[in-house]
Amino acid sequence: MKTTATLANSLMLVLLLGATQSLHAALLTLLMFVAVIGAYAVCMRPLRPRLTAQALLLASLVLAATLANCFDLLLQRWALPWQQTIALYSGLLALQCVVLEHHGFYRQPRTAALKLCALFAGLLLALALLRELIGHGSIGGLIVFSKGLTLATLVPGAFILLGLLLAAHQAWTRPTASAKESHHP
Repeated sequence: MKTTATLANSLMLVLLLGATQSLHAALLTLLMFVAVIGAYAVCMRPLRPRLTAQALLLASLVLAATLANCFDLLLQRWALPWQQTIALYSGLLALQCVVLEHHGFYRQPRTAALKLCALFAGLLLALALLRELIGHGSIGGLIVFSKGLTLATLVPGAFILLGLLLAAHQAWTRPTASAKESHHP
């Protein structure tokens, strides 16, 4: 794995771990992610061919920060409690736009980009659903069991849960061992 891909993935990890303390926060983060990424892609499309590499970086940074702050201000105006839930991550969304631009995310075919966004959205919602269910014992106010495991609501618990999900995915998709395989030397 290249170092540049590691940086892009680690920024997504911060959103996955930090913004999934509840299903409500994850849905709001996902909505803002889609809005900022989509608006950024639309605005940068006509600018990209006209800019040099250095100018593209600066324009990308200014546009991403502007869009993220505009959406943050809209949330402050019409949904202040929700905005307070994810205010920390609006700047990270702007940085994510710049990193994705640098890695060519917006230049790849739309189906590949949509597939990656859908994968991120599915993982974000699944992690939020599991954290809320395990941590609070309820999903969106619907009580499933009386007490939850408080660790799941904290970031270290999210990290552990994400590791368990990735291990389960690896175990599920790993090819089965051949019947001829022997464990004898």
